[in-house]
Amino acid sequence: MRVLVCVKRVPQAGGKLTLTDDKLAIDTKFLGFTIGPHEECAVEEAVRLVEKFGGSATVLTLGHADSVEQLQFAMSLGVADAILLDNGGAEWGPISTANAIAKVVEEMRSKGDAPDLILFGNEAPDSGDFQVGIRVANALDLPLVTGVKGVEVLDGELVARRESGAAIELTKVTLPAVLTVKEGLNLPRYPSLPGRLKAKSKPINKVSPQEKGDPSKLVQLRLPVEERTGGVLLGEGPDAVGKIIEVLKELGVVAR
Repeated sequence: MRVLVCVKRVPQAGGKLTLTDDKLAIDTKFLGFTIGPHEECAVEEAVRLVEKFGGSATVLTLGHADSVEQLQFAMSLGVADAILLDNGGAEWGPISTANAIAKVVEEMRSKGDAPDLILFGNEAPDSGDFQVGIRVANALDLPLVTGVKGVEVLDGELVARRESGAAIELTKVTLPAVLTVKEGLNLPRYPSLPGRLKAKSKPINKVSPQEKGDPSKLVQLRLPVEERTGGVLLGEGPDAVGKIIEVLKELGVVAR
């Protein structure tokens, strides 16, 4: 089985975001980067499928030279090959991104090594965008299942499990297919030290895609308003006891 898993380099959660002076990009000087939890599960699932059925897994990302770190992370977990769609770090919309990925898959098809399964995270962890996987499936005319939290492959067919409220949906598709997966699909493994060292020595296939087909344009980024929290000093020492009791009474913790 050949599996292609697509990931995105995004800022680590918990960091304070600031914008560049022109407000067209995030200032990344003091940020760490990673891939999102949905994509970590996609990488883990790709490795598990290859371990079970044989074949190979390839990781792909669109970005610039710094994105090699995320590709090497995936390879340290057991992914065999990596493709960097080097666009110089420009912010591409979902249409251009999907077109570039679809073109890579079409080239794989022409060489006879097209993937049997293409995996995406269900949505991008930074922008919340969920279009790319859907657009790639449409461009390649492949069956698609989104929001997947369970995968089983049997005799050239795939059964994808989705959660819908209190119900569970099972969808059967023929391979090749595209899935967008959610956190909870599996428990991702941690990279070992030998795995990290081996990943750094593996070659990365670099491709320079051309941006096209995306009418949207970034005008300006805007940070959300920060929620401010604060406290009230009720007093010091024994003098604060009475005020604390009044507060507890107002909260209903202490009977009046």
